[in-house]
Formats: sequence, structure tokens, C-alpha cells
Amino acid sequence: MSDPREGLTVTHRRYIPYSHAHYAGNLVDGAYVLALFGDVATEVSIRADGDEGLFASYSDVQFRAPVRAGDVLETVATVVRAGRRSRVMEFEARVVCRGRPDKGESAAEVLAEPIVAVTATGTVVVPPPGA
Repeated sequence: MSDPREGLTVTHRRYIPYSHAHYAGNLVDGAYVLALFGDVATEVSIRADGDEGLFASYSDVQFRAPVRAGDVLETVATVVRAGRRSRVMEFEARVVCRGRPDKGESAAEVLAEPIVAVTATGTVVVPPPGA
């Protein structure tokens, strides 16, 4: 019998401010996206276990496309395996809106197809009941 927490999915969206640009071309460093994965994993843990949990490890992280200041980034976490105290989650960060400085200083657009920027698999642990 599968655990009812498996398949639980939480989605966050966040505008990436220009103050977070770290490299030329307004690129945002990968650690910023990993922090967003931590935020969405925390909500998954609260919903699944009534506890914020603790991020233990990543088993895989893939940086697939650039994230830029001015993007709207959607981060998704899904529980794929629930153990007694651990939850394995898959993460995906997608750019759903992007700035268009070629059309004007504040121009931006909703992308017809989101750009998958980062994927990851990670493990969160929660304390045993009553701890």
C-alpha cells in the first residue's frame, strides 16, 4: 500500500528582483534556486507531517537553463517516496515570465511554454512523532 503523502505537490511562484542578479547578463546564481527549493520543501513538510522538517541532502541537481533577474520562477516539489522519517522529493524550477529589455526598460512577457531551468531530487527528514 502506498503512503498517502506520496504525490503531494506544492507550487510557489516568485518574481526574481534585479538585486539578486549575480553575474553578467543579469544571471542569478544557482544557489538562489536551491533556496527556493528549500522553501517549497518546507511547505510540503508542513502539509505532510505538521513539521517544517530538515533538508538532509540532494542526490541530483541539474542546471538546465539560465535564471535571470526579472523572471517569474515557479518552483514545484512533489513527494515521490515517504519513509518512516524521510521524504524524497523531486523539484522543478520553471521560468514562466521573462523580462524583455529589448522592447523597453520594464517590458516583460508571459512565456507560451515555461522554460525548465533547474531540476533536483532531495531528501527531507522529519522528527519522529512526539519528539
